[in-house]
Amino acid sequence: MLDDLLGRTELKERIAELEDERDRLKEQLSAEQRRRTEATTAKQNAEQRLNTLEDKIAQLEDQVERLRDNETTLSPRRETTLSGERLDEILDRLSKVETGAEGALTAFVEDGHDLPVEVRQALGDRAALVSRAAPCLVATDDAGLVNVCLRPPVSPAPFAEWGQTFRLDREWLCPQGRYTLALVRSDLFAMGTYDGDQRTAFHGFDSALKSQHSKGGFSQSRFERLRDEQIDDHIDRCCAAIDERGTDRLVVVGEQSILGNFEEKADETATVDATGDPEDALESAWSDFWTVRLWTL
Repeated sequence: MLDDLLGRTELKERIAELEDERDRLKEQLSAEQRRRTEATTAKQNAEQRLNTLEDKIAQLEDQVERLRDNETTLSPRRETTLSGERLDEILDRLSKVETGAEGALTAFVEDGHDLPVEVRQALGDRAALVSRAAPCLVATDDAGLVNVCLRPPVSPAPFAEWGQTFRLDREWLCPQGRYTLALVRSDLFAMGTYDGDQRTAFHGFDSALKSQHSKGGFSQSRFERLRDEQIDDHIDRCCAAIDERGTDRLVVVGEQSILGNFEEKADETATVDATGDPEDALESAWSDFWTVRLWTL
């Protein structure tokens, strides 16, 4: 009663309100200080992590640069092409190499960006030369006496294996058994049946194509359309002739722009630059296809 008369009740209530507000502010301040501490710690951790990553990036970039420099300076000791008797002679030499039970590594590298572990471990820095040569067969021994790559005309499935001798199947590298080789160009077709390196049959033809556009004649678009139709007709003729071949094995070579039309039919395709009349062009194409590139690492 007296507090009310003197106005102390109202003051006490006000004091209690202020004390509650003070306590809330203290809690907020404490929470903010904790957040600042945590934020500072998180910032320091992030800065430390960033510095670590930047150091790793710098190390990797330096490593990549060194590898690039090594790859640039590395070169095969010898590079040549082999065919016929010379190819047979080299393959005979390689087939006579014998090592311990796990001393001879043979691998087929299809993609130079995906070298087998066995190749990288066996060749070290010089494995970069394999990447350049791929797709290729690699033959190396554990003593480093033999280090070669060969690009086979017929690509086997990728493999990497250690053995007592090198695995270099002749059917990958030399003409073996009965097969058909067809040369397809947009204006020419030539096909031969072979037994090894001997041709036993031949079939070929030319297809006349419009070679230039006359200003007073067709429009350019019509000219191109007619030429495309002529090429399509020629490809149909080529497919029909190939379907009449007398062997199961089929190799198709020729212009890159039209080889895609024959990939489903062929066991192997390759781009070659063979010109002349059909029979001469076929002979040139056959020779190009069965030529093997050799690198001595």
